[in-house]
Amino acid sequence: MLQPDVYIGAIADYDGSRPSAIAKRQVSGSVMLTALGLEGDEQAEKRHHGGPDRALCHYPREHYAFWQRQYPQQADLFCAPAMGENLSTLGMTEESVFIGDIYRWGEALIQVTQPRSPCFKLNYHTGIERFAVQMQDCGYCGWLYRVVAEGMVGRHHGLELASRNSDVSVAEAIAIAFQMPFDAGEYRRLMSAAGLSASWSRTMQQRLLNGKIEDMNQRLLGA
Repeated sequence: MLQPDVYIGAIADYDGSRPSAIAKRQVSGSVMLTALGLEGDEQAEKRHHGGPDRALCHYPREHYAFWQRQYPQQADLFCAPAMGENLSTLGMTEESVFIGDIYRWGEALIQVTQPRSPCFKLNYHTGIERFAVQMQDCGYCGWLYRVVAEGMVGRHHGLELASRNSDVSVAEAIAIAFQMPFDAGEYRRLMSAAGLSASWSRTMQQRLLNGKIEDMNQRLLGA
């Protein structure tokens, strides 16, 4: 079992941008995990962040070495929880984690619902223009969970895979949604993945209805 580092954050102001709780601090002991996330963890814009399908954000610690190589002058910036994650581990990546996976964590059960959709607040948080675009393009996005069963959790509780429910990895979901040209068959395959979040299901359905991929600039650039 993998021991996750655990982080929570409070809403803060950002010059030139809207308030955000992307800056996190580590939790050393146990904390209550409810259907809406870790006790004490806040979200500034609940239309796009948090909620039952996006209660937790997980970012692989492996990816920080990549970002340090990309930005050697800012290498000190790139360590957990620089991406605003609640959970950080070594040993879980987008290739090995699948949509619908259910993990036992302490007293709780959590289910993978979607990849993280990078947004423009990462640009302000890192101070790097178009950082969210770079994250989306390289696929090092991390993923989100819903809480299937509430309970006390912490770093001393390992993450253990309890159930695999689809054949769509998080990496494949990122490629389908963010990197591939329009592909109705792949959208239907993604929508069929057990556990996929309602918002991602709606987005894929809208693509099928409209026959095109939506404009992502508002999310990625704030414009």
